[in-house]
Parts: sequence; structure tokens; C-alpha cells
Amino acid sequence: MTKIKKQVNQGLFEYQERMEKLGKTPFDKLNEFIEWEDFRPILTELLAPKEQKAPGGASHYDYVFMFKILVIQKYCNLSDEQTEFRINDSLSLQRFLGITLADKVPDHNKIWDFRERLTKSGKMKALFHAFDYYLEQQGVIGKKGAIIDASFVEVPRQRNNRDDNKKIKEGKIPENWKDEPNKLSHKDTDARWTKKNNETYYGYKNHIKADILSKIIREYEVTDASVHDSQMMENLLNEKDRGKRLFADSAYIGAEKQGLINKYKMVNCINYKGFRNKKLRNGQKKLNHLKSRIRCRVEHIFGFIENSMNGSFIRTIGKNRAETNIGLMNLVYNMARYTFIMRQKAQYLV
Repeated sequence: MTKIKKQVNQGLFEYQERMEKLGKTPFDKLNEFIEWEDFRPILTELLAPKEQKAPGGASHYDYVFMFKILVIQKYCNLSDEQTEFRINDSLSLQRFLGITLADKVPDHNKIWDFRERLTKSGKMKALFHAFDYYLEQQGVIGKKGAIIDASFVEVPRQRNNRDDNKKIKEGKIPENWKDEPNKLSHKDTDARWTKKNNETYYGYKNHIKADILSKIIREYEVTDASVHDSQMMENLLNEKDRGKRLFADSAYIGAEKQGLINKYKMVNCINYKGFRNKKLRNGQKKLNHLKSRIRCRVEHIFGFIENSMNGSFIRTIGKNRAETNIGLMNLVYNMARYTFIMRQKAQYLV
């Protein structure tokens, strides 16, 4: 058996050689195309303390540095503890953050605190829209049309009795929970149960509007899992959609939805829906097939989140935190998608 030769003295060159052998990771590709400093003004505005701490008070880590840690966490779908461990363990993640083994890594409490401050600011969408504006300026987003759809985002399932679940569904807090604040802090009274295709889900829904060409998410809304997909259509559409084509599955049809489409003078490309006493004609089936060839592109978005980003499951309690986590998930997806598009353009130019 060949024995591993041990190096007694390790220097700078050995470290550089190891880093070179790692090659480019998805995070290196993000660093190549994302201008992280562009996030600093809005992060500072949202998170900077209103009052200066007293001399000797604990100082905060750099906002952009901590934001990049949240990007790592959401890209890999890690808990706070797992995020801390992975950064300490991974040379490639340290390279992404611009630190070395000599630098201190924030512990899981610091990561939780930073994300909690972002949640309390209530401005997660401001971050999302800031990057969306940047993508517009880069000419990445097309002007042909949009797709709307929704996907479940599950949370840890609650083991409540039937009476407690009934009160939660009515928007009330069970009386026996009020006397146990520790228990209540671990109960998600905002998430809901729902069933689809004989499968049961518990948590929230990520309603999105995506560009049909770039597959960039342009807008999103977060609701509990029981809300029907079509109820968020009004929140997703805006003046930027005027005159464009709108693709969606048959869940979005109806007079009220057609009124929204007419309001923005959009071209209705929503799939036709058959009924028991009114089946689809052959022409409608053919049109549905053509529409679905474009509409299915939204499934690529959810597929990337589930596979490349290790799923849409979140570990937090309450809708406010869910909105932050789902907003970060959509933002990180857009970053990854933008990086892919730019790398494809670079290869084409070469």
C-alpha cells in the first residue's frame, strides 16, 4: 500500500496550488458576473442601525459579506449551522467570500441575526427588484411575454390535534399555547395544509411571473399553501406587462382574469380548459399543445430550484420569515440564471 507523503512545512504556494486544482465552482461563476457592491447601498439603508452603539459594543460583519453568506445558504439550502460548517470546511466557499483560513467565519447565530434583521426590515422585495432593475439595464430580459405559475414551499410539519388545527384555520391561537411562549414560538400559525394530485402539502406557495425568453423571475408573491394559484394573478401583473403575451395553465381562466388581461392589453395565451359537459375541440387541443411548449419553461425554473438548489423546503416559522426565505430563493435563482446567460453569450462571442 502506498503511504501518503506528509508535508512538514506548508507555505503559500501549496495553498495556491490547491485552490487552482479546485477549478471554477458555481460560486466562482457568480463572482465573475455579479457586481456585489451594487447591493451595498440598499443593504446599508435597510440594515444600518438607526442609532450608533455605545463604545465597546459588538460590531456587525460587513453587510455585503453577510449577504453573500445568505446566497450560499439559499443556493445549497442549508440550515444556519450547516452554513457555518460548510464555510469553515470549504476552500471554494472561502474563495467566494474573499476570506482565507486566517479569517473568522460568522457563527450560526450571526447568520440567523442578519437574516432576521432583513426580515424585520420588510424590504426583501426591494433587494429583489434592485437586481431585476440591473438585469433590465443589462438587456437580459426579453419583451415578448410572461408566464405565471405557482409552486409549493414546504415547512416542518406541525403535529397538532384537530381542535388546534381548526382554530388556526380560523385565524386564532389555541388558548393552551398562549401560556407556553416557548411552544408557541415553534408553531407556524400562518402555514396551511392543502392537497394536490392526491399529495398532501404543508407550508406556503411561491407565485411567480417569469420572462418567457430568459426564464428570469420578474415578480413573486408568497401565500399560504391553501391559496389558489389564480388569486395572485392581479398582484403579479403590472404596467411592464402591457401589450405582451401571457402564458399560464388552465387554472388561470375566468372572466375576472380576462378583465386583468384586458386591463394591460395583453395577448391571452392561457391554456383552454375542458369541462365534463364541454370537452375541448381538436383545434383547442392543438393550440394548448403549442402554448404548453412555451408555458412549460416555468417548470424549468422550479426544476432548477428543486434539483440544483437542493429543493424549496424552508426551516423557518411564520409567513414573514417565509417571505424572506422565498424571496432570497427567487433572487439566488435569478443570479444563477443570469450567470448562465452571460457565460453562454461569452462563449458565443468567442
